[in-house]
Amino acid sequence: MLKRSAQGGDVDGMDDLRGIDLNLVVVLDAILAERNLTRAGEVIGLTQPAISGAVAKLRKLLDDPLLVRRGRVSELTPRALALQPIARAAVTEIGRTLNLRPLFDPLTSDRRFRLSASDYALSVMTAPMLEVLEREAPRVSVEFGPMSNIGPIDLLREDVTIASAVRGVPGKRQSLFSDTTVCIVRHDHPRIRDGALTLEDLATMPYVQVSFADGVIMYADDALATAGIRPRVARTVPGFLPVPFTVADTDMYGFVPLRLAELYGGALGLVVVRTPLRLPVLVESAFWHPSRTSDPALTWLLGILRTVAERVEFASEAG
Repeated sequence: MLKRSAQGGDVDGMDDLRGIDLNLVVVLDAILAERNLTRAGEVIGLTQPAISGAVAKLRKLLDDPLLVRRGRVSELTPRALALQPIARAAVTEIGRTLNLRPLFDPLTSDRRFRLSASDYALSVMTAPMLEVLEREAPRVSVEFGPMSNIGPIDLLREDVTIASAVRGVPGKRQSLFSDTTVCIVRHDHPRIRDGALTLEDLATMPYVQVSFADGVIMYADDALATAGIRPRVARTVPGFLPVPFTVADTDMYGFVPLRLAELYGGALGLVVVRTPLRLPVLVESAFWHPSRTSDPALTWLLGILRTVAERVEFASEAG
């Protein structure tokens, strides 16, 4: 699709940036790389309707279908193939414009990183991370922020997002540390029998539900549903940290990572109880946008996060 420039020459529509949403460049890059709308949406954290809407805009803007079906697979059109390196370079430059620097020396850099995370991850990682930064990069700072919405996450506006490897988290991923999910109640709860609760207990006792974002089902809720239980939700809290304080001195129960139960259980009079549920292991991971993979500052930060994660993972042994 050609447009007439003010000087009378023909210019490609991609050259006129005044009417282009730069988010479409990110979508275009993902589509050309993945060659599949569903996978492209997962990479950049867009829902199926959102990615479909963006693709429709791109096809109209470029006057090209971009993807064509060939049997069971989709192939790039000739124009899409030609745009692939251009879109990749554009996304890289957008990332650099949003505070990526080509060189990075942690001893002298004053780089300010943006890191968002679940309340649980922040509670166990912030202190050891600040200790490591003080020693290895005294002028570097980190802006910690809550992960108020798991998806979609604009990873171009964050350096790293730390979250459990749940549905809806886009981008590249590096596993950091793991934890087990446990059920907590007050230590003198009358329903406890031999340190355990039954399925009937879980169905009838008031339940403290964790909700990070609309449409995101937590592991514990999945496990309850699999066991055929519709719990009596008494409170809904926006993260794991409020759960121990909400359960304390009540007849309610809730699920938290074991480290939180160990951290607050004694002071709040709580105990961990067994249940018949099959609860998966929580894996906290670092997520970042693919365009930032080659950034040396991000590579360094991920190394720092691995160091901190080792402290968190083996803290009990070190103590």
